[in-house]
Amino acid sequence: MIDISFSYGDLEYFLLILMRVSAFIFVAPFFSTSGVPSRYKAMMSMFFAFILYDSVDKTSLTYDSVFGYALLVIKELMVGIMLGFSGTLCMQIGGFAGQIVDMMTGLSMVSVLDPNTREQVTITGALYQQYFIVMLIISGMHRYLISAIADSFILIPINGAVFRSNYLLEAMLEFLKDYMVIGFRITLPVFIITFVMNMVLGILAKVSPQLNMFAVGIQIKILVGFSIMFLTAIMLNDAADFVFDKMKILMQEFAYGMRS
Repeated sequence: MIDISFSYGDLEYFLLILMRVSAFIFVAPFFSTSGVPSRYKAMMSMFFAFILYDSVDKTSLTYDSVFGYALLVIKELMVGIMLGFSGTLCMQIGGFAGQIVDMMTGLSMVSVLDPNTREQVTITGALYQQYFIVMLIISGMHRYLISAIADSFILIPINGAVFRSNYLLEAMLEFLKDYMVIGFRITLPVFIITFVMNMVLGILAKVSPQLNMFAVGIQIKILVGFSIMFLTAIMLNDAADFVFDKMKILMQEFAYGMRS
């Protein structure tokens, strides 16, 4: 006979698992896309929590009141949010790179609504972010995110999270350094070409003051910027792989920074 009994203690563990999984789903890249209805995210969280319930190490919970259990819930929510935030932070590299490109090509004054974050971003930033989302699905990185939240229960058991602020801060500062480097590497071809073109236009403005180099330069920079972006589009595959590798490293660093 199959035992399908579900005691009050089992419900306590299931709710804590659900809190961590749901916080991760609502924050992690791809899963947190605003185009996905919230009820689907809730159903996905319930499904993952139900699957992970039997595989989670169920140690004894120590709390003496409802307030104590609420603290456990908040702790699990923070674990899920931190793990999901580490992935989302890496995906923002595309937006940062797009801002630099638009600044160099003169498109920084134009902004569009990002369907993922519901925020105003530059045109190229939205393009790069959508490209990284597509590459995340094609490369199977979404499966890694699911396995990451599942493995987090092994590394960080229920009620076993210890937030080491010094370790987390060090990991964040190390990533911010790589964040700037990766963003500039993505935009380096456009940056170099437009910088040289600005120098040439400056020289021509001194040689021929009667020519309106400002009006001519705006059109040329846009055309040259789009051309360079088109020619270097194939390099975005390697950039996406590099971003995803950094995402794995940052998620691991955050997980180790919360283990006991």
